[in-house]
Amino acid sequence: MTTLLLIRHAVNDWVKTGKLAGRMPGVHLNEEGRQQASALGTRLAARPLTAIYSSPLERTIETAEAVARHHPALSVQVDRGLEEVDFGRWQGEELATLAHRNLWHVVQRTPARAAFPDGETVRGAQMRMVDALEAIARRHPGETVAIVSHSDIIKLVLAYYLGMPLDLFQRIVIAPASISALQLSAGHAAVLLMNDTGHLPEQHAEDGKG
Repeated sequence: MTTLLLIRHAVNDWVKTGKLAGRMPGVHLNEEGRQQASALGTRLAARPLTAIYSSPLERTIETAEAVARHHPALSVQVDRGLEEVDFGRWQGEELATLAHRNLWHVVQRTPARAAFPDGETVRGAQMRMVDALEAIARRHPGETVAIVSHSDIIKLVLAYYLGMPLDLFQRIVIAPASISALQLSAGHAAVLLMNDTGHLPEQHAEDGKG
């Protein structure tokens, strides 16, 4: 069986802007985030990782590199299938403004019906990430792989493998620098761990956007 460690990137200053970062370039870890990523790397130092994959965005690559520092034989492999949800025209907008739009309520209540303007559907984002994980699992049978991605997209795939209706995925909490784990084989899929932040101070275990 292949074990996939699903890691959310550590924190950055964008969340303080009150805007939706999405796929915007130039969003880097802040000092707190770098400390979180360092703690994450130490937590995984003894794990027998055979590969480290990351979304192409800077905050995920920086988090993945903190893990890779403890595994000098590995380099971070970028996979666009692991990227943040494509929020289209919502990207960079004020969350307070978005909250007054009809689509916001669709996203919160029936996200299976949501399509972001000039972006992707929530259903499409879920299947994109599932397809990426299944491809990685096929490339690494019986191995342990670290995968650094984003909050909503990790929630979506956990909902899929739990057999949870897509409309309930927001009930899952994925904190910055947290670890969740899947185990996949040809005839088996299991969620082993969700939102583990044991390597972080307690006050950092909350969820958050960005």
